[in-house]
Amino acid sequence: MIDHTGRTIDYLRISVTDRCNLRCVYCMPPQGVPLRTHADILTYDQITAFTALAVSLGIRKVRITGGEPLVRKNLQQLIAMLSQIEGITDLALTTNGQLLKEKAVTLKAAGLHRVNVSLDTIDPALYAQITRGGMLQLTLAGIRAAQTAGLNPVKINCVIDDEHQEPHKEAMRQFALKEGLQVRFIHRMSLPNGRFSVVEGGTGGDCARCNRLRLTSDGMLMPCLFSDLAYNICSMGYTQALEAALLNKPPKGTCNRSENFYTIGG
Repeated sequence: MIDHTGRTIDYLRISVTDRCNLRCVYCMPPQGVPLRTHADILTYDQITAFTALAVSLGIRKVRITGGEPLVRKNLQQLIAMLSQIEGITDLALTTNGQLLKEKAVTLKAAGLHRVNVSLDTIDPALYAQITRGGMLQLTLAGIRAAQTAGLNPVKINCVIDDEHQEPHKEAMRQFALKEGLQVRFIHRMSLPNGRFSVVEGGTGGDCARCNRLRLTSDGMLMPCLFSDLAYNICSMGYTQALEAALLNKPPKGTCNRSENFYTIGG
């Protein structure tokens, strides 16, 4: 697929839930958020049908996100359904890793190719502070389980703060090198303020090269993370929503005041 600026669009990120088992300080308030009802969330059949159409038009990379995708019941069923779509060359999942140890083998068997794990520090106390109660050892065990299951390469998403010297950045780099992981440093973003930058070690944040669309768990197709534009695939129809997203994908991100990271998937 080619958008109106000539960019090739071949990457679809799919949020399967707005629920999360952590409350990271840069993503969610400590008390949590109002949750969408079960009736508002796309079914696995709907997600698969939409993805199959998008792949037939040129999507090649698909990533499952949340919230935390592993809290959605029977996620391996969706992975198995998506893995049967001919044309997907990269089927990945982004997770905080807290539930990954017990699910890695099942996800691999279902057809998942690899995982990205959100991990901002290897200091247990700081990890608990950032995540508001998360247990570092669970995420580390999940990373090891993913490697053993063959969900490689395992990539680490590490959020860093531009406002001061990040003391754990080098420690994270050395940890990744030692453990055979690929680390990407994501500078802390703000949707309403339009603050974002190019990901260190990745391609996110480079508007001129952006190749992605995002589907929220309630069926809104977003052409840009930093834009309020969104098209309802259920009311508009799958084809019409895709056409609208391609036609109106902004040349450059500005700001987003209608959604949050935990509903879009970052």
